[in-house]
Amino acid sequence: MKLTLRRPDDWHLHLRDGAALGAVVAHTAARFARAIVMPNLKPPVTTTELARAYRERILAALPAGARFEPLMTLYLTDRTSPAEVARAKASGIVRAVKYYPAGATTHSEAGVTAIERIDAALAALEEHDLPLLVHGEVTDPAVDVFDREQVFIDRVLAGVVRRFPRLRVVLEHVTTREGVAFVRAAGRRVAATITPQHLLLNRNALFEGGIRPHHYCLPVLKREPHRAALVDAATSGEPQFFLGTDSAPHARLTKETACGCAGVYSAHAAIELYAEAFERAGRLDRLEGFASGFGADFYGLPRNTELITLTQAAWDVPASYPFGDDVLVPFRAGEALRWRLDAPPGG
Repeated sequence: MKLTLRRPDDWHLHLRDGAALGAVVAHTAARFARAIVMPNLKPPVTTTELARAYRERILAALPAGARFEPLMTLYLTDRTSPAEVARAKASGIVRAVKYYPAGATTHSEAGVTAIERIDAALAALEEHDLPLLVHGEVTDPAVDVFDREQVFIDRVLAGVVRRFPRLRVVLEHVTTREGVAFVRAAGRRVAATITPQHLLLNRNALFEGGIRPHHYCLPVLKREPHRAALVDAATSGEPQFFLGTDSAPHARLTKETACGCAGVYSAHAAIELYAEAFERAGRLDRLEGFASGFGADFYGLPRNTELITLTQAAWDVPASYPFGDDVLVPFRAGEALRWRLDAPPGG
């Protein structure tokens, strides 16, 4: 069996920098025409000029002949100015601004400490029609880790959407029934990305036969009813839900440790994993809209015209990939996948 669809885009991606960037960018470029690249480097990408320089490093790291466009983002801080938002919009290379609550996830220490401190920046984003991408979790230690998305929606996101009615917002890597319901109720200016791991796994996967550090991500995997709600949203054909892998590479030694990093690496087989999830749901006919249409529409970009083909043929995911001085353990390492990407465009 073969499945042909427009070449997809990844609307939430971590590429890192330096040797790590060179180790992973080819996986994304083989599958996706474009990707929204996260700005949480060290130091973070807080200005348009930093975004421009990072974009050049990504382009330089691409394999020869690869056709791939990085879409840049700025890292929102308490000090992001309306003037910087205006520069970002005028640049033509910055497509969104990312909101990390300070301390919420990897390299988020410089993030927003209180929503009230960024009102001027949010007003500028609304004025210049630059989307706000949200890591939707509170960092309040009194809130259970499995409830942090729902509490963030109630305490923060609902107010932002109400106070800035023309602001386009993406609830990144949505993980809960409540998140799905919020996006559905908010209208077309609010959207959500959904990761392959949150479609394929529930929180039991963190503990199968022992602690599974390579299944640990933020937001964490949730209970089965939440996973089922995500599958329903992704396969619904509703345009406010679209593909965003949140593929996040970490060296094995930083995952398999007493205090491991959060992140699942899926770029090596991302579209294949989504095909598996949609096939399980009996909705393969709706994969193209989710993967190749709705995100481009939301960002006001043309849909890709190139095609890719997936073949239903088993292949084994390597146990690891080279990653600087260490190795990177991918999602489903050592397991067989049902779908295989045929030769990519330009490959």
